[in-house]
Amino acid sequence: MSHSEHTPMIPEPIPVEKTSWRHQVDDLLFGSVAGMVGKFVEYPFDTVKVRLQTQPLDRPLFSGPLECMTATLKQEGIRGLYKGMSSPLVGAMLENATLFVGYRQIQNMIRKYSGTEPGADLSLSQLVLAGTASGALASIILTPVELVKCKLQVQLIQDTTATQTKKYTGPFDVMRHILRQHGLNGFYRGYLATLIREAGGGAFWFGAYEYTCSLFIERRQRLSATKITKENLSAPELMLGGALGGIAYNLSFFPVDVIKSKMQTDEELLGRAFKQRTFVQTGQDIYKGAGVRGFYRGCGITLLRSAPSNAIIFMTYELLSRHFGAA
Repeated sequence: MSHSEHTPMIPEPIPVEKTSWRHQVDDLLFGSVAGMVGKFVEYPFDTVKVRLQTQPLDRPLFSGPLECMTATLKQEGIRGLYKGMSSPLVGAMLENATLFVGYRQIQNMIRKYSGTEPGADLSLSQLVLAGTASGALASIILTPVELVKCKLQVQLIQDTTATQTKKYTGPFDVMRHILRQHGLNGFYRGYLATLIREAGGGAFWFGAYEYTCSLFIERRQRLSATKITKENLSAPELMLGGALGGIAYNLSFFPVDVIKSKMQTDEELLGRAFKQRTFVQTGQDIYKGAGVRGFYRGCGITLLRSAPSNAIIFMTYELLSRHFGAA
């Protein structure tokens, strides 16, 4: 028996992606920056959307987005459109960081359990699954952030309804009130609606973006002898993918977003008549009060702001990753 026969076999090391920790740091940083930039663009439109969604069903204050924006500027100035922004600005940074980190890590898990090589391309259905899971993770952070944001956004300097009595000086005042009146559980008012919106919306957000990018890659590949990847796409192509992703995300689960906004602002808008309603009860009341239209108040302004803001988010993230990310 030869010496080689006595030598134990050393198993081949399992391939892992190099600098995985660096990729996570990059995703955290680049996702945060992308979220911050996108929030500055979209926030005024988001304020109008929330005020349209939460106005009384039987006596709406505004006939549409233009009247709402005009009235806000007249009564509160440009600051009125950015009311309560500090909380969602931090939230946008955390949300997008969570989304992009989660999206990459869940892709790695899918590769691991499906036997796919590290770094290999995934199918669109696998990317949609990763988007769904990352959206569900983001909802944990997003629910309390949006709760504070919505409560501040529905405040008008001039009382326009007899039921609107509560005023907050800022996000910390809102948080103190929630903690004092409702405890820690109060920060997760509307969580189910946020979870449904973010998980389902994440599938559409990443799915529409990846599908659009794949079409651009296929188109370029037909004209090129070298392999084309997402890194070869131009900024306008990335922006178009992001814009379509943002529109798909908002349009797909908009009625759920309306229910969430109602649930999170009932206390401010109903005053003494306030009583906590479940997700289903809130949906039923919206339908009784305004029919199907009630679920789409503010949809137009939301889609209008989602295109540029999400175009900027994806472009910023991809270009930062391309120029400053780990190799």
